[in-house]
Amino acid sequence: MNISEELIRAIVEQVIRETQKNDCDFQKQVDPSGIIGIKTSSVKLEPFADRDDVLLKDVTTLAEAPRIGCGIMELKNGASFEWTLTYDEFDIIQEGCLEIEIDGRVVSGGPGDIIYIPKNSHIHFRTPDHTKYVYIVYPADWQ
Repeated sequence: MNISEELIRAIVEQVIRETQKNDCDFQKQVDPSGIIGIKTSSVKLEPFADRDDVLLKDVTTLAEAPRIGCGIMELKNGASFEWTLTYDEFDIIQEGCLEIEIDGRVVSGGPGDIIYIPKNSHIHFRTPDHTKYVYIVYPADWQ
């Protein structure tokens, strides 16, 4: 089978077009190099587990970032929820105060702060009023 330069060029151009495709409902730039730019202010969060006080949105897909996952979460009106992490997670607080309770102790952070939660931690995510933060998880395919 003889593969022409034109066929290779057509395949590469198609891959680039597919990579640049943006089917999400927020502003995301996916460069052919794999670099991704996300305008976090454009991300519309969705209710988590049918709750209107806990909202989130994953902002990368496994196809885009197969090793590290990323999203945004918001807790409103003093919301809290219990969770056991099956992955490592970094939380970068954008707004308000995020509190992580574990074994009766609390680690908290405000805007610009970073909280790391190791895999297999059983915690309560909570806020005294409101918080919005970016979460980064490893591995991306944690489910």
